Amino acid sequence: MVKREVYPKSTPLSEALAKWTEVLTRHGVWQPLPGEVIPVDDALRRITAQAVTARLSSPSYHAAAMDGVAVRFVDTVGASETRPKRLRIGREAVYVDTGDPLPDGMDAVIMIEEVDCCGRDEIEIIAPVTPYKHVRTMGEDLVATELILPENHEIRPVDLGAILAGGLTELQVRRLPVVGVLPTGSELVQPGCTPKQGQIIEFNSRILCGLIQEWGGRAVRHDVVPDTLEAVRAGIQAALESADMVVVNAGSSAGREDFTIHAMRELGEVFVQGVSIKPGKPVILGVVDHKPVVGIPGYPISAVLTLSLFVKPLLFACQGRPVPEPQTVPAVLSRQISSAVGQEEFVRVTVGVVGPRTVATPVSRGAGKLMSLVRAGGIVRIPALSEGIAAGEEVRVELLRSTSELAETVVCIGSHDNTLDILANVLKKRHPRLSFSSSHVGSLGGLLAIKRGEAHLAGTHLLDEESGEYNAPFLRRLLPDRPMVLVNLVYREQGLLVPRGNPKGIKGLQDLARDDLVFINRQKGSGTRLLTEGSLRKLGFLPEAIRGYEREEYTHMGVASAVAGGTADAGVGILAAARALSLDFIPVARERFDFAIPSDFLETEAMQRLLGILRDDPEFKEMILALGGYDVSEMGAVVYDASLSG
Repeated sequence: MVKREVYPKSTPLSEALAKWTEVLTRHGVWQPLPGEVIPVDDALRRITAQAVTARLSSPSYHAAAMDGVAVRFVDTVGASETRPKRLRIGREAVYVDTGDPLPDGMDAVIMIEEVDCCGRDEIEIIAPVTPYKHVRTMGEDLVATELILPENHEIRPVDLGAILAGGLTELQVRRLPVVGVLPTGSELVQPGCTPKQGQIIEFNSRILCGLIQEWGGRAVRHDVVPDTLEAVRAGIQAALESADMVVVNAGSSAGREDFTIHAMRELGEVFVQGVSIKPGKPVILGVVDHKPVVGIPGYPISAVLTLSLFVKPLLFACQGRPVPEPQTVPAVLSRQISSAVGQEEFVRVTVGVVGPRTVATPVSRGAGKLMSLVRAGGIVRIPALSEGIAAGEEVRVELLRSTSELAETVVCIGSHDNTLDILANVLKKRHPRLSFSSSHVGSLGGLLAIKRGEAHLAGTHLLDEESGEYNAPFLRRLLPDRPMVLVNLVYREQGLLVPRGNPKGIKGLQDLARDDLVFINRQKGSGTRLLTEGSLRKLGFLPEAIRGYEREEYTHMGVASAVAGGTADAGVGILAAARALSLDFIPVARERFDFAIPSDFLETEAMQRLLGILRDDPEFKEMILALGGYDVSEMGAVVYDASLSG
C-alpha cells in the first residue's frame, strides 16, 4: 500500500518556472530540437532548422513583363509622334507574350497597345524606350545563393512560393516536439459511452492535445490508465519511449488514488511538487531518462492553466521560438474579486466594450467548470500578495478572444433565463460578426451594472409588491436620471422544481419548512429569490425555518441540477428548467421577464439586430415555445419607456 502523501509547502510560481527552466537546460532539453528534411509542400507552419538559400535565380532568364514586341532600345531612339519609326518584324522587332524569354539581342519590350501594325512585316512606334523597359531581368526576384528565410522562421504560405521559386523542393525544419498525453483515472470512460454513476467522460486529453498542436507540438494521446501505481508507472514508461516529454493528467494531488508523484519518483527525479497558483496547485514537475514529465491536475481548468504555464514555453523553446506575448487590454472590473494571500490566482472573465469602457465580469471560479472557460473572454491575474481586486478598479485582461470580437459583443448582465442561450445562438447564426455575452448576477445586480455603465442591457423580473408592477418601479428607484426602456422577452412560469414523481409529496411553498426537506435557493438580488421571499412572507414563514435556504445557485439550471442530482429536494425555478432535466413542476407564479436597456444603446447596430430577432424571427419564437412554460405574445414590445412615463 502506498502511503498517502500530504503536499509540502507549495513553490511560488516564479520560482517553479525558474527551476523548471534551469533543470531542463541542465538536461539538454530547453533548446531547439534538431532538424529533419521534409518536402516543401508539407512545410506550412513548420520552423526552419537552418537558413534557406536559393539554388536558382528567379526568374532564371530575362523575361517579357508585358504582351508586346521585343526590341533593341537603340533602334527606337528618335521615334516621336511627328517622326514615327518603323521596325521590321523578325529582325528589329519580335512579338512576345508576358513571361516569354527575351530573344537574343533584344533588351526592351514595347506594350502591344503602343504599337501600330503596318502590314505583316512592319510595326510603327511613336516613342523611344529605355533599356530593359517592361523586362523582368534574370534574378530580379531572387538571385542564386540569396537568403530566402533565416533559421527559426515559421513558414507562411507566401514563403512556400519563394522556396520553390528558388529551386528547392525540400528543406530542413525543426522536428516537432512529441508530447505523450496520459489520462489517468479508473472512473473515466471514452466519449460515446453513457457514463454510469461514478463514471466521467474522458475529454481532458482532447483539450490538452489540441493545445499542444496549437503550440507547435505533436500530441500522442494514450489509453486511459487506471488508478494503480503499477499502471501509472508503466504508462509513463511506455509513453516516454516515443515522446520527447510526457504529460500525466490527473492523479497529481494527495488523494488515496493519486499515484503520479510516486511513479515519477520511482522512475526519475521530482523537483517541484505543488505550485502556489489557483487553480492548478497540485502540479508536479520532474525528469525521467532526461525527458520532462509533468503531472497536472484532473480538473479541466487546472489542467489547461498548468499546461499553458509549464508545457507551452517548453514547446516553443524546442522550436527555437519565443513564446508569443499575450494580447492584453485594460478593463474595469464589474464585481469584486476576493483572493487568498499567498497564491497567484487566474480568474476567468467575460469581456465587452460598453460605451467608452471595456468591462470585465468574473465568471464561475470552480476548477471543474469547463464552460466558464468556453464563455470567458479573458483572464485576470491576481498577484500572490493581493487579497483581491475591488469592483470598479482597472485590471489588465489577457484576452482569449480578438479585440474586434469584443467590440461586437452585446453585454447582458442580470437575471438568468434559458432563452438567453438560444438568443446568443440565433444572434451569432443570423449575424456572425456579433456575439451575446450574458453574466448571471440576478435582476438587481443587472440594474446596478447598468447604473455603473458595465452592460448594454440587463435581464430583469422584479415584482414590486406594493404596485404589483414588474421592473419599472425598480428602474425609477435605481436609475432615476438615466433614460431607460423595458423590452419584453417572455412571460414565464415559476414554481417549485421537485424530483420526478414528487417522491416526498410536496404540494407548495408551505411544505418547505418540513424537517425532511432540503431546499436549494437562488442568490441574493435575483428576481427568483425576491419572488421566493415575498411568497414566504405571505405564508408567514421565516427563511431560518427552511433547511438549505442559505445554499445558493446562480441559474435556474443550477437549481434544477441540484434537485436532479439529489442534493436538494426542491428549489424555485422556471418550467423550462424542470422539463430540461425531467423534473416535476409545481406552479407558484407567472412573471414577466424584460430586458432593461439604456435608451442611448437602442439605436446601435448590434442592439437593433438583437431586437429584430425578438420582434421578427418566427423561428426564434418557436424554439422558445418548445422549451415549455413561456408566453411570447409580447416578445420585443416596449412595455415601458422612461421618457414617456411622465
